[in-house]
Amino acid sequence: MPNPRNHPVCGVCANKLVKNGKTGAGRTRWRCKHCGCSAIQKRTDSAKKADFNSFIAWLTSTQPRGDFASSTRTFTRKIQWCWNVTPRVVLTGEIHDQIMLDGTYFNGWCVLIAYTGTHVIDWQWCDQEKNASWTALISRIPAPVAAIVDGNGPLTTTIKRLWPTTRIQRCHFHIRQAAHRYLTMRPVLPANKELLGLFKMLPKVTSLDEAAKWTGAFTSWEAKWESFLKHRTQVRSGTPRPAHVKPGQRWWYTHLRTRRAHNLLTGLLRDRQLFTWLELAEDDYTIAKTTNPLEGGPNKAIKDFLRAHRGLNIDHARRGVDWLLYLRTEAPKDPWSFVTPRAWTPPRSVPNVVKPDTGREETNLLYGTGFSVEDGNGIQKGWGGRTR
Repeated sequence: MPNPRNHPVCGVCANKLVKNGKTGAGRTRWRCKHCGCSAIQKRTDSAKKADFNSFIAWLTSTQPRGDFASSTRTFTRKIQWCWNVTPRVVLTGEIHDQIMLDGTYFNGWCVLIAYTGTHVIDWQWCDQEKNASWTALISRIPAPVAAIVDGNGPLTTTIKRLWPTTRIQRCHFHIRQAAHRYLTMRPVLPANKELLGLFKMLPKVTSLDEAAKWTGAFTSWEAKWESFLKHRTQVRSGTPRPAHVKPGQRWWYTHLRTRRAHNLLTGLLRDRQLFTWLELAEDDYTIAKTTNPLEGGPNKAIKDFLRAHRGLNIDHARRGVDWLLYLRTEAPKDPWSFVTPRAWTPPRSVPNVVKPDTGREETNLLYGTGFSVEDGNGIQKGWGGRTR
């Protein structure tokens, strides 16, 4: 590292250098009185800091690489070492009122994000949303008052296991998506039309009294279409067998999609995950009823980043997402604070040279495999017996 007192020494004889005018570029020239060597003091850290700031500015923008240097190749070469710097989140242990949890996929990878609605708390890389990956993320965060989720099974299971006191609020937007998946957007059967109407009424519920009325309307729908939900199709010759029916099964429910939409609401009411935001409002907690802030915030930013910087290899794409999420934490530090000289001077790996097998073991023990002049294998010089 450079001398902080601006007293450079000679790289040849290690004596103190003195100022000796300026170069044509306006930089101070230094000269050694002892050996006459001339040099220019270089601040590697200052140059690297400028390159790193350009790297972060490029990652967080949609500008091409050529806008940050004289050419795209020049910028790519100057920031090559910047990919070695990894941001690290320091968790404060703060207990939040709400945490939104969701995962977003790209190129065979998934990043799980914990978001408060205003800033990112932490994230976890994995291959898919499963118990192990959600456990790795949730175990690092104190249990909040409420968790807003999209209905992922492993996520709900992990929350109940690691955060037993946390209330769960199912995202109303994802509930509506499930309704369209089961009932379609334009159902034909009267029961499906009425059930879809109940799904559409959910966003209009703004108080516990309205929630009670909605629950009553849903109970009335169940009583009205109870026998409809129990309709069965028996196995007969010529009757097509749905893909979900097992080979030896003799009957199946006729209106399976209607039953799935009905079971979705029944389970949410049973587990008290439908109107959690209204129940906690009675205790002066402000809880969201959707994961829209997370979907439209960090998740959208990740998709926009990958779209603007298409062509990155998977390691660089993941590192870019790391910086993108870190800069959305509550109090991110200066990115330069994570940089050390090791980033631009990584240790060189020494190749492991494997000596080939030169013969039988007893022969190697007797004669060895080393080079010896006595064996006549020395460096040959001269004409080698040839005549002029």
